Amino acid sequence: MRNRRMFVLMIVFILFVAVMGFSIGDRKKLTWPENFALDSTSFVQQWLYRPAGYVAGLFQDLSNLHNIYKENEELRIAAAAYARDSIKFNRIDAENKRLQEKLNFTERQKKLYDYNYLIAQVVAVSQDPYDETIRINLGSKDGIKTNMVVVTDKGLVGLVSHVDPFFSSVMPITKLSDTAPDTKAIAATVFGKETDSFGIVDTYDPETGKLYMSKISEHDPLSKGDTIITSGLGNVFPRGMVIGTVDSSQVGDFGLTYTATITPAADFDHLTEVFVVQPAETGESEK
Repeated sequence: MRNRRMFVLMIVFILFVAVMGFSIGDRKKLTWPENFALDSTSFVQQWLYRPAGYVAGLFQDLSNLHNIYKENEELRIAAAAYARDSIKFNRIDAENKRLQEKLNFTERQKKLYDYNYLIAQVVAVSQDPYDETIRINLGSKDGIKTNMVVVTDKGLVGLVSHVDPFFSSVMPITKLSDTAPDTKAIAATVFGKETDSFGIVDTYDPETGKLYMSKISEHDPLSKGDTIITSGLGNVFPRGMVIGTVDSSQVGDFGLTYTATITPAADFDHLTEVFVVQPAETGESEK
C-alpha cells in the first residue's frame, strides 16, 4: 500500500511539472512555485544521473584494462629495443665485420659483443652507505649471473654483484671509488672518437653527483658535451654502454694526464625498470 501511494505521488508530481511546462509558454519569468518545482526536479535528476555515470565509467574502464595491459607490454618491448639500438653504432659494427672476415674470427669471438636485454623490475634500493645495492626481480632461474651489466634506456647503472634464484643485487656505478679494492673501473671512450680517445671511469663523488674519468692523454680529442661510452676493454663492461656526458676536463694530479668530470646518463633517483645485458653464450672452443 505504501509503495502504491509513493508511485501515485510520483505520477502526480511528473504530471504537475509537465502541465507547468506547457503553461509557461513564452513567459520569460516563472513564478516561485514553478522555480521550486524545476529546481527540485533538477536536484533529483542530479542524484540519479551522477551514480549512473560513475557506474557506466567504471564498466568502460574495466573494458579498457586489457588494452592498457597490452599497450604497456608493447611499450616495454619498445623501450628494450630502444636501449639496444641506441648503443649499437653502425661504424663499430662495420669495422667489426671487416676485422672478423680479415682475421678469421671464431664463432665465440664473433659473438663477443652480441647480447640480449632482459627487462627487470627494481624491487628495492638499499640506503645503507656501506652496502648500497639495488634489488631486481630476476635471478639465476632467469639466466642472471654475477658481473652482468645493468642499464636503463638512458645509460649504465652498474654490475650484478650477487645472484639468488629469483632476485639479484646490483652494485651501482655510484659506488665507484679508486680507493676501494673491489671496485671495477670502467674502460671508457668518446662516442664518435673511439679510435682516438681513452680513459678510466673509476670514481663517483656523492656530493656533486659526478663521475670522474682519469688517465686521459693530453692529445685526447675529448671535449665538453661529448658522450662517454664503455670501450669494452677488460671484458667486464660490454662495449657501447652510455656512461654520461662530459662536463669539463682538467690537468691531472701529476700534470701528465687529464681528468674529466662526467654527468651520469642514468637517473638513479627514479629507477623502476632496468635491463640486464646478457652476452651471447656459445659452447664452441677457440680454434
